[in-house]
Amino acid sequence: MAIDIESPAASRPAGRPREFDMDEALDRAIVVFTERGYHATSISDLGPAMGLTAGSLYKAFKDKKAIFLAAFDRYKLVRNAALAEAISTGRTGRERIRLALRHYADSAHGDDGRRGCLVVGAAVELSLFDAETDERVRLSQSRLEAFFEGIIRQGQADGSVGGHIDPEATARLLYAVVQGLRIAGKAGQDQARAMAIAEAALKILD
Repeated sequence: MAIDIESPAASRPAGRPREFDMDEALDRAIVVFTERGYHATSISDLGPAMGLTAGSLYKAFKDKKAIFLAAFDRYKLVRNAALAEAISTGRTGRERIRLALRHYADSAHGDDGRRGCLVVGAAVELSLFDAETDERVRLSQSRLEAFFEGIIRQGQADGSVGGHIDPEATARLLYAVVQGLRIAGKAGQDQARAMAIAEAALKILD
């Protein structure tokens, strides 16, 4: 099933020669931003982490914010692909929701959990003050809610989700559960706790 929950791609000046692997560099930037947060990350942190000299960094990006926005878009692209793969074996709407919740629980403990979610970090640090980041965060939220609403409706159609369930309101609740899982992951929750939360959330579909 296709999932249309991707962020808009960051713009890149036309014709600029690719002197390095952009995806690999952005993946490294994502680690820095998620671990340290936007404000605690400096250009001097990003250059070595991304494997770039200061000159190469400024040829590719205007400033730290441009790096962050490109990293955000890359993060969403990778995460959305991983979510699509995670639910691909689900045969019913309920199974797909269960697989999606377990996918998020898997990333909400251990090293990944402590590192955190770039979307959550952006919402906390930047959304109130930066319009471009706020737009991306809002789009991420609306598309994930739409994703959940879609598979809830599929579950109602195939009989695996209760017909009395309000798809829109329940999708918003599942979004809140997912975000709560990621925040709890930053606090060091273990795998058993994360999975138990995911399983408990399924009961609202009965």
